[in-house]
Amino acid sequence: MADISNDREFDIALFGATGFVGKLTAEYLAEHAPEGTRIALAGRSLDKLSSVRAGAGARTANWELIEADSGDRASLDALAARTRVVVTTVGPYLRHGMPLVAACAAAGTHYADLTGEPPFVRAAIDEYQDEAVRTGAKIVNSCGFDSIPSDLSVYHLYRRTVADNSGELTDTTLIAALKGGFSGGTIASGRAVMEAVAADPTTGAILAHPYSLSPDKARDPDVGRQSDQAFMRAAEIHPSLDGWVGTFLMASHNTKIVRRSNGLLGWVYGKNFRYREVQSAGAAPIAPLVAAGLAGGIVAAAAVGAVLSRVEVGRKLLDRMLPEPGTGPSEQTRRGGWFTMKTYAHTTSGAKYLATFAGQGDPGYQATSVMLGESGLCLAFDTDRLPEAAGLLTPATAMGEALTERLRTAGMTIEVERV
Repeated sequence: MADISNDREFDIALFGATGFVGKLTAEYLAEHAPEGTRIALAGRSLDKLSSVRAGAGARTANWELIEADSGDRASLDALAARTRVVVTTVGPYLRHGMPLVAACAAAGTHYADLTGEPPFVRAAIDEYQDEAVRTGAKIVNSCGFDSIPSDLSVYHLYRRTVADNSGELTDTTLIAALKGGFSGGTIASGRAVMEAVAADPTTGAILAHPYSLSPDKARDPDVGRQSDQAFMRAAEIHPSLDGWVGTFLMASHNTKIVRRSNGLLGWVYGKNFRYREVQSAGAAPIAPLVAAGLAGGIVAAAAVGAVLSRVEVGRKLLDRMLPEPGTGPSEQTRRGGWFTMKTYAHTTSGAKYLATFAGQGDPGYQATSVMLGESGLCLAFDTDRLPEAAGLLTPATAMGEALTERLRTAGMTIEVERV
């Protein structure tokens, strides 16, 4: 196992720094990284990287610029060998992400990404789990709005039940409420997944199966059908709630990450742990229609996208209709966003809990850059507080308590109460 504590040139290398979220992450690190943190910006264009460095503030003057390309494995090997941690915003990960995973796994370099693509995570596990374990690399997927709030919320619910000795988790539901848009990168990731399914229909099974990211198929819980589709009154989740809920766009990915955490921890959440995520549609008279739109709209959009992705003319049409990766809203819009994730949990003893994870800023941009930046800092500087586990990990299993403290310090609310 490699010892990367002192033998690397950089603490963090930010790959994809010229993209929209990459620039925001660079700005966050410039403001919040400890004095003396050795940071490099990596990407295809040194000129563009220089512009990002200049725009991120005076503290970045000594940041090194590294030319690296996702299509050039040698450049990625060189990048991974020079740094303790690589933080990457270069997606869609199905198209561009695997060579960097390979490079970091081989070099024993810690890694954090923003993927919301289950087929990518599954392929990375299958290809590089053993190598990452051998070298000691922590390869941590989904370190943004997908899926840190989901993963840490359930992790802390579990920790609270252990502290209270109140039994195992059973039915657990996250309700997402947010103000913000979906980034061009998120949409591009969705397209990459649809195109992968079109090219190889077996990929669809990874999207459909709730335990497709399981570390041990033989130990998958048998708790019956679990669906990401939702259209119901919120009171069915907890009697104190008003209004309606519908399908949450990122549920199909987030729930798999949470279940993978459970498996990596030895299925400690409970043998009857059932998990789902929904999105609040509010309590106004029009709320049932909004909830129905969330439920039906996502299915319809996915179906249309899947059909169009199968043919070249359809892909060109999507190119014209959808925002491009690297694009995003104004600073005012980003700062005006917010999110609140409330997770209601039951236990085998009958105890009930509520986890709240909330933050300011557009979740897909502003808040995500905070989460990704703090994940990189956590992997670089909190080594003595992190679990010893290596391999393809989740935010909860790689960084749990240490990342939670960092995000609280960064202004996010993460708490659990008994209800």
